[in-house]
Amino acid sequence: MSRWQADITLVLVTLIWGSTFVVVKGALDAVGPLTFVAWRFTVAALALALLFHRRVRALSRAELRAGGIIGVWLALGYILQTIGLQYTTTGKAGFITGLSVVLVPVIAALWLRQPPGAWTAAGVAMATAGLGLLTLDASLRPAPGDLWVLGCAVAFAMHIISVSRFAPHHDPLSLTVVQIAVVALIALGGAFIFETPEVRLPRATWAAILFTALAATVVALGLQNSVQPFTTPTHTALIFSLEPVFAAFFGWWLAGEVLGLKELVGGALILAGMVVAELGGLLAADRTPSATAS
Repeated sequence: MSRWQADITLVLVTLIWGSTFVVVKGALDAVGPLTFVAWRFTVAALALALLFHRRVRALSRAELRAGGIIGVWLALGYILQTIGLQYTTTGKAGFITGLSVVLVPVIAALWLRQPPGAWTAAGVAMATAGLGLLTLDASLRPAPGDLWVLGCAVAFAMHIISVSRFAPHHDPLSLTVVQIAVVALIALGGAFIFETPEVRLPRATWAAILFTALAATVVALGLQNSVQPFTTPTHTALIFSLEPVFAAFFGWWLAGEVLGLKELVGGALILAGMVVAELGGLLAADRTPSATAS
């Protein structure tokens, strides 16, 4: 596969992910957020178990433990995001979720007690300013839905850090199966405690569940794992930063949501901060002796 073919495929993956915000928001009119996440990841886990049943039977205790830790953060991310989508727009949710990119080096720096580099600091400053413009009203109070999604961004950042910690030592596909199953179990437990899970849902709701489970989880994940080795990390980072842009576009196209000038500037600053922080980290990595020798 050529690099441009891989890049186009990753754009398609990002497009699918960006479209899920408006799809999920529409489905929440008929189903609780915990129930939606539970059904989505249950379907995805069953599909992956059928496709990779040999890997499932061969799972080790270490893989179950690592995948479980990763899955807890992934579950928190999706649950908080889905709750937040009930109270905010898809465009704002997309940009706030994208903050996980700039939160990763910040959390890692605090954890490892290493100050972030200049590129990362600049990206964080831009994204923070954008977050303020995107979420704060005239009284400097954020909307409740925005706070839920901000919590989701923190959880997704911890998920990325956990993947970086455990993936090099285990089979990535096995970890993926475990973490998705863990999300399903956590969401199912929460749904039975706080909601009343139902199977008799409108067709449109089940269509949203199947789309997010199969297209946005199983298919998108498979495409990403298959084509990402054929392009560069820089291209991948830039392409994935388009997810909030696609989320805002689908929110406008399918739901008639319109961001005001202040929100558009805030979203642009978050997007710019994501790109600056990500590219800065990649450029710094490229300059290290280990990177240039590989």
